[in-house]
Amino acid sequence: MISADVLGERARLTPEATALVVVDPPARLTYRELDERAVRCALVWRRLGIGRGDRVAILARNRIEYLDAFFAAGKSGAILVPLGTRLTAIELAPILADSGARAVLYDGSFGETVDALRTRAPGVETWLALDAPGAPADPCYAELAATADPAGFERRRCGPEDVYCLLYTSGTTGRPKGVMIPHRQIAWNGYNTVCSWQLRADDVSPIFTPLYHAGGLLAFLGPIFTVGGTIVLHRGFDPAEIWRTVERERATVVLGVPTIWKLLAEAPEFETADLSSLRALYSGGAPLPTWIAERYQRRGLVFKQGFGMTEVGVNCFAMTVGDSVRKLGSIGVPMMHTDVRLVDGEGRDVSASEVGEMWFRGPHVSLGYWNRPDATAESYLPDGWFRSGDLARRDEDGFFYIAGRAKDVIISGGVNVYPAEIESVLLAHPGVRDAAVVGVEHPKWGEVGIAFVVEIEAGSAAPEALDGFLAQRLARYKLPKEYVYLDELPRTAYGKVIKGELRSSYLAGRGE
Repeated sequence: MISADVLGERARLTPEATALVVVDPPARLTYRELDERAVRCALVWRRLGIGRGDRVAILARNRIEYLDAFFAAGKSGAILVPLGTRLTAIELAPILADSGARAVLYDGSFGETVDALRTRAPGVETWLALDAPGAPADPCYAELAATADPAGFERRRCGPEDVYCLLYTSGTTGRPKGVMIPHRQIAWNGYNTVCSWQLRADDVSPIFTPLYHAGGLLAFLGPIFTVGGTIVLHRGFDPAEIWRTVERERATVVLGVPTIWKLLAEAPEFETADLSSLRALYSGGAPLPTWIAERYQRRGLVFKQGFGMTEVGVNCFAMTVGDSVRKLGSIGVPMMHTDVRLVDGEGRDVSASEVGEMWFRGPHVSLGYWNRPDATAESYLPDGWFRSGDLARRDEDGFFYIAGRAKDVIISGGVNVYPAEIESVLLAHPGVRDAAVVGVEHPKWGEVGIAFVVEIEAGSAAPEALDGFLAQRLARYKLPKEYVYLDELPRTAYGKVIKGELRSSYLAGRGE
């Protein structure tokens, strides 16, 4: 029976292998030591009366205790609910209410948020402090864990369809929905990523993206621990620190999103660091401009683009080293035992080179949305297919290329315009630091594109210069009708642009 106690199984096989390197504060743990910590965490929950099926939320930045809680869920049957660290108490309270969380683990830096939540989330019975308690009555996790006896812990396998965690979507298009991730999905993601991406026991991978996101928890953390490699945990994103750590720890595989890869390439350390240990770099989370991959390739690095979603597993495609060059811009081919269809608005398969919505089916698909049967029925079809809402095309060799979100497509004069294509060209302009394109209503064309641009410095990407640059590379009908200049784009913690916010602010500025 498939169980997602990946850490426990790996600790049984290679207990003395290095599992985790923590950058700040410095620490190194073997699989045996990390597994013992997770057992202690599960025992703490048991002492607090938290059992199988109970929801436990966590509000914390990247730290060892986050991994304690994540792997304790696999051992205890409790359901972990990671909370976004950028959200306010007003935004977090509905998530706690929807999930029915009985307990919240929090670190001291979120003391004010927790205080505001105490009255807004009356269903929470226990506020468990990871370090200094925010209130005298809050128990201290470190003290409880220190007195727990791992020898008395009885390991019980959970069922493959038992819910392991609730991962709430970023809410860029509406209120967040809790995706029910079963043990089967986490275990399968580990096995299939190891096989399809050919990960190894000597792989070392840094994680600097937030652990509350599916990408931080599952993209490399689960697979690397499945195969017995080493995770290097950063507290946050610091380009200089990341390149120094890649060099010092001899990292082999690294995952990021396009925005992160752009910032890492712009760091001075990128040109001087010893990167000879790196086997491959991976990008996901958003369409990748090809010029970013080419910049890393010029340093002799293998750069691959992938694709995944919380609902269908964060890793769904794979490619070889040769294909990463030959098919630059592609996300690869579906991983083993992963079915992918491209369909039109009527659910009919489209031909090669035509854009269609990606539908997924396989053992990596989640169970649905917590307490949302309407949303579940809309996206999870009875025959096992999941409607992603993401658009792509497939070439004659079966390689997929992302075109963007179905809801982002601009229909201008009856012609589909894909923002991701325009954004890729905008980001290649030497004066542009960041860019996004959204569609707004237009009396003549139906919709037109509005480009939101962040310049490297004032005047480095004037409208006339951008028009000329784009006109050399794109058809005229694809050119934005207006440029709006911002200091920064609103993004989720994992790098996705919040386009609804851009559109709303633009319309509000026009008085609409």
